[in-house]
Amino acid sequence: MRHITDALGDLGYAWAYRVVDARAFGLPQRRQRVLMVASRTDDPRTVLFGEDAGMPVEGNPDLYPCGFYWTEGVRGLGWAVNAVPTLKGGSTLGIASPPAVRLPSGEIVTPGLIDSERLQGFDPDWTAPAVQAVGVRPGHRWRLVGNAVSVRMASWVGHRLSHQIEYSADHETPLAPGDSWPSAAWGVQGRTFRVHESLWPVNAPYEDLGGFLEESRLLSARATAGFLRRARSGKLRFPPGFLDDVENHLDRMGGFPTVAA
Repeated sequence: MRHITDALGDLGYAWAYRVVDARAFGLPQRRQRVLMVASRTDDPRTVLFGEDAGMPVEGNPDLYPCGFYWTEGVRGLGWAVNAVPTLKGGSTLGIASPPAVRLPSGEIVTPGLIDSERLQGFDPDWTAPAVQAVGVRPGHRWRLVGNAVSVRMASWVGHRLSHQIEYSADHETPLAPGDSWPSAAWGVQGRTFRVHESLWPVNAPYEDLGGFLEESRLLSARATAGFLRRARSGKLRFPPGFLDDVENHLDRMGGFPTVAA
C-alpha cells in the first residue's frame, strides 16, 4: 500500500481507499475487497466515503447456516455466520474448492457452482460460455467466480461515481509514518489520513445463506475426515459444538474411509 500510494502521490494524484465487505450489499458472502479511487482533478473522498451503516450484530450460529473452509483446519477456519467465507478460485489445476456450510440440522454441505455464481451477484450459469472453447476445463468457471468482484459492490462504486457525497473531515485523523494501514484512508501531497468508517457503507436487505444453496452437496466422507484430522492436530479454537457436528456428519457419511494397503 505504501508503494502504491507513494507512486500515486508522485504522479500528482489524490487517492482514497476503503475496504468494503460484500455482505453490506445483502450477499451472504464475507468478501472484503480494497476499493481505491485516485484523481488529479476531483476529490476521491466524495466517492468512497460519506456513507457508513456500521457492521450489524452477528446472528445466532445455532439458527443459521455457517460457512467455513473445509480445506483448512490448522491455520484458519474462515467461520462466518449466515454467510460463506470468501469464495476462492480453486487450485492452479482448476480443481474447485468451494467452502463448506454447516446447516442448523448439523449436516455439512458445499455450494454448487451456480450457488456460488449467485453468491457473487451473477445470474445462474453466467460463466457457462467460458468453457465452450476447446480445451477449457470446466473448473475454469470456478476460477472466474472466485476471482470476480461482487456485482453489487461494483454497482455501488459506479453509483457513487455519479452520485458523490460532499466529504466532511470531522472523522479522520493523521496517519503517522510506521502506523499500520487502516481499513480506510486517503492522501494527497505526501499527507495521509485515517478515515474512521466501517467496512459496511450501506446495509442492504440481507438474503439468508440458506436461499443460495439450491444445488449443494453433502461434504464427502473423505473431505470431512481430512478436515477432522487437521482440526485435531492443530491448536485452533472452534465454536462450541462445531466439531461434534462434523463428527456426526462423518458418521452419517459412513465414517473414516478405509485406505487400501
